[in-house]
Amino acid sequence: MSTPDIRVEKGHAEPEEVAAITAILLARAAARPSETPAHRGRPKAGWRRLEREGGFRAPHSWH
Repeated sequence: MSTPDIRVEKGHAEPEEVAAITAILLARAAARPSETPAHRGRPKAGWRRLEREGGFRAPHSWH
């Protein structure tokens, strides 16, 4: 019993349409990015550890 790798959820796809989608997905998976940056994003975590925070914050502060 073999299950297909691609399944049409709604409607009816002709075999040629499934073959075209499969070819596009395989080509996209095989393509290598031209140059991948080493690290993108923030230099530090966007969250804070509460045990390292002071006990009091002024009500008008942003942090």
